[in-house]
Amino acid sequence: MNPSTTIAAICTGHGGAIAVLRVSGAATFAIVSKIFSPLKRSFSIETDTEANHIYNGFIIDADGNEIDRVVISVYRAPHSYTGEDVVEISCHASSYVQKEILSLLIKNGAELAKPGEFTRRAFQNHKMDLSQAEAVADLIASKSKAEHDIAVNQMRGGITLEIKRLRELLLKFTSLMELELDFSEEDVEFADRTMLKSILDETENYLSRLVGSFKYGNAIKNGIPVAICGRPNAGKSTLLNALLNDDRAIVTDIPGTTRDTLEDFFTFDGITYRLIDTAGIRQTDDKIEKIGIDRAKNAVQKADIVLAVLDSNADIAEQFSEIVPSDCLDKNIIAVINKSDICATADTSRLPQNVSVVKISAKHKTGLEDLIKKISEFGAENLNYDGVILTNLRHYETFSHALESVKRAETALNSGLSGEFVSQDIREALRDFAEITGDGITTDEVLGNIFKNFCIGK
Repeated sequence: MNPSTTIAAICTGHGGAIAVLRVSGAATFAIVSKIFSPLKRSFSIETDTEANHIYNGFIIDADGNEIDRVVISVYRAPHSYTGEDVVEISCHASSYVQKEILSLLIKNGAELAKPGEFTRRAFQNHKMDLSQAEAVADLIASKSKAEHDIAVNQMRGGITLEIKRLRELLLKFTSLMELELDFSEEDVEFADRTMLKSILDETENYLSRLVGSFKYGNAIKNGIPVAICGRPNAGKSTLLNALLNDDRAIVTDIPGTTRDTLEDFFTFDGITYRLIDTAGIRQTDDKIEKIGIDRAKNAVQKADIVLAVLDSNADIAEQFSEIVPSDCLDKNIIAVINKSDICATADTSRLPQNVSVVKISAKHKTGLEDLIKKISEFGAENLNYDGVILTNLRHYETFSHALESVKRAETALNSGLSGEFVSQDIREALRDFAEITGDGITTDEVLGNIFKNFCIGK
């Protein structure tokens, strides 16, 4: 990225009546003034426009032909999204109009913005730290209220505040340790070891909570995994289709139709669930079906919620023991008694006490409201986490590394090692915190890797 250039891009997606193009950089006003003709009076965009005001007019080409009637919004540095001079052009959403305006901007000196370049400039101009910049991409990609809320909290500086508190704790610790190192020859001890251990304990607990939150954040971002398991022809695929209200899975009366896992997403009460339809679990000599059954069992092991689909015409407890391993009984399990329209008297008394029971008919879509309500209850429990939640893998890995550094420092302190060894581990943790906010990142390669997945125009 060359910060001396002025960049432009279309910022809105397809659809709708209005589109927005953004221009940012030192030459923004000079470039826009060449293609913008005010509606009512003649003035200079460079000298006569006020910041945070909008102006009506036309976009014209080099021959004076009107391309579109537009509204421009003017922002002056440093009070803009990027911290630079910015103009946003609101035009009609014709693809021809958008391309013509962008072409005119480029012909008059602007360069086409790269993915995430506006936000990268905002970061490099200290309008936001790196964790807040990454939250912009998460907000754009959010598919549920839960994802949206986490991204907004991060944009407001949620993680930044956590890091500030952690840095204060460790800076207090390391300043005391390094003061002792300066007077090591006099054998002076400035800090009470009990207090130092207390600081490290508090930091470790704080970091452990943050690292542990990634489990919840990953579920929010990728959907809470819900495994639909059962014997062949129990109605698993029919249930998947009923929950999605779509013919997503092939349904036949031939056992073993589903040979692999099939996934789709289902959102309820602001939480996204990743439904995983699995192969019917049974004894078989078919090699391909065996692979599907192994994947079904693996899906049950990894799921946060298990829908054990049981045929009401067969022994309920026997089916359940076949499809839900004993080491999975601590999961959130719903025994879904299917085909209850045919047999409403299925015996569920021998199921484990912690298993919830819901009777449905997947074919006739009866009882689904009760099932969805129970799934939602489990989903809310899974995401009942108080405080900042990590959803970004980079943050998770960096905080994990910082946690290991703090643990090493604790071990060194408890072992009576020199303060120099202890301080080294603490400095590593402080460098990790700087990488989260971007203070510790200096290479364009690293920043480029972070921003490459942003959309153009943001």
